Amino acid sequence: MPLPQLIRAIRSLPEFQELETLLRTPHATARLASTPGSAGAAIVASLADAQPSQRFVVMVPGPTEAERWLADLANLLPDEKVALYPQREGLGEEEPHVEIAGERVETLEALSRGTVQVVVTTGRATMERTRMPATLASARLEITKGVPFREVVKRLEEMGYERVPQVGDVAQFAVRGGIVDVYGFGMALPARAEYWGDELAGLRAFDLGTQRSMGAMERVTVLPVRAAERENGERENGERESGGRLPDPRSSFPRSSLLDLLPATSLLIEADAESFEADADRAWTDADHHAGLARRLGEDVPPRADLYVAPDQWRTQRAAFARLSLGTGEATHRLPIGLPPEIHRDLSRLAPPSPGFLTLVLCDNEGQLERLDELLQEGRRAAAEGVVLAIGALDGGFVLPMLSVLTDHEIFRRARRLRRPRRYRQSPPASLGGALQAGDYVVHLEHGVGIYRGIQTITVQEATVEVAAIEYEGGDLLHVPLYRIDQIERFRSAETEDGERTPPKLHKLGSGKWKKLRAEAEEEVRRIAAELLELYARRRMTSGYAFGPDTRWQRELESSFLYEDTPDQRRATTEVKHDMEQARPMDRLVVGDVGYGKTEIAVRAAFKAATAGKQVVVLAPTTILVE
Repeated sequence: MPLPQLIRAIRSLPEFQELETLLRTPHATARLASTPGSAGAAIVASLADAQPSQRFVVMVPGPTEAERWLADLANLLPDEKVALYPQREGLGEEEPHVEIAGERVETLEALSRGTVQVVVTTGRATMERTRMPATLASARLEITKGVPFREVVKRLEEMGYERVPQVGDVAQFAVRGGIVDVYGFGMALPARAEYWGDELAGLRAFDLGTQRSMGAMERVTVLPVRAAERENGERENGERESGGRLPDPRSSFPRSSLLDLLPATSLLIEADAESFEADADRAWTDADHHAGLARRLGEDVPPRADLYVAPDQWRTQRAAFARLSLGTGEATHRLPIGLPPEIHRDLSRLAPPSPGFLTLVLCDNEGQLERLDELLQEGRRAAAEGVVLAIGALDGGFVLPMLSVLTDHEIFRRARRLRRPRRYRQSPPASLGGALQAGDYVVHLEHGVGIYRGIQTITVQEATVEVAAIEYEGGDLLHVPLYRIDQIERFRSAETEDGERTPPKLHKLGSGKWKKLRAEAEEEVRRIAAELLELYARRRMTSGYAFGPDTRWQRELESSFLYEDTPDQRRATTEVKHDMEQARPMDRLVVGDVGYGKTEIAVRAAFKAATAGKQVVVLAPTTILVE
């Protein structure tokens, strides 16, 4: 039974249908008793499935709970239907973390366009005021034909983007002559706009690491880092104030909260509301305390009423929406949902208690599903009859009438690891050495080593063109149009024993020496490649020991690890085992950052060898690591 059938099972409950009908009524309120495991997320997903045009806001006490709810809902609903509106980590409007700032504005954009159905947030985040308008149509920037160069640069500055010599992260832009590079919120890739005067001549994506242009783009939509300032009383289209309040005279434009920006028909789902109400009162008090400290240090801090909605007003705002409370207070409605049975790694307990009862086990990934399926099929502990395995990571299980929903990490008593990938790309450290400065040594792909002399303006057929000037041996200058600047790279020489770098010898334009040098380097690469091919061919012809397939002990060991594997761990483990099971020598290097699970892969390989009767040697650089 995949997850869509689970939602249908909840929707078929008469008690759920009664609750869903009530919540369609404006200003309706309902309270459910405690919802075990991920039952709360499953109820919200079922409501969203039943009312596809409705907007839902899930309010939880803190960021950790928000991440858990987001992960559950993203597995129960189409991924594009669910978004997070995170709370700020800083006190003021300027959020210091671009990941948080970007996710906030992108969620508001998705809400304004109606593309997101369920927003997960914290109680405190709904108190925080923002200068973003209800509709971002007039606040965003469209880079396309007809938008002049000067307008793009001006708007990016107004929208809060940092002007840098070279774009290496989100919320930055760079201007080099008639080229504008920008990586903004709402953009899948950074973009490079090439202008001829004020006319857009080309628009391409580019790679942050190499700075090289990639595929052509039709248009680019850039969302603001902050709202542009306006004259007193000027309003954005579609913007409204809660309760008919006038704009604060101390601000040049109104400040709104998330609750101000929601459609009036939205449904609030409040999980453990008492906890986040206490947090809201604390945030209001702390804001005044921190602002007072900042003012004594000479900082200009806005009044806390500009940063947060007052707690009493916030409670009044919440009361204007239909609301469903989960897990607190006296229940007005009850659904037949109970706690799941405790398995404690005893797979015989998965057997359904009665005929027709179904046990659905949700596995985090394909590898864990295969391991669990093999364990169920082996030995006297088999409980495959009435047990369905499906991929679908949830935080915790629960029981419905004639259906038990369990998770593999609960069965094996493992912790669920929530690790969302970075929302935005970032240039690798090697490329962050700063932009080229006049006097730097550079390498041109076609002409070799020269000295960068900066951006110059030259006249070509009665038109002015900005170019990068490179000086070569004898003082010859090469003018590189800025749209071909990706052919230039900074020269990197090896350090001497004293830490010095020897300046390179300049090439002469048109001498052919650089082309000869490139040809020799390419020939050397081909020679090394041929040697490697010969080496690997010899290794393939050499006999080695082929380990057998995984045993039951191997599968139980791997299922008992504390954390669920990451996708990279799963792939590396599969490749290591595949190498071990071949009848030829194994030579594999596993590389990863600290704390990303290399040791677990080594343990799996060592255990596989030991159970086959072979010896294992573990080498480590320090005594502590060996222990």
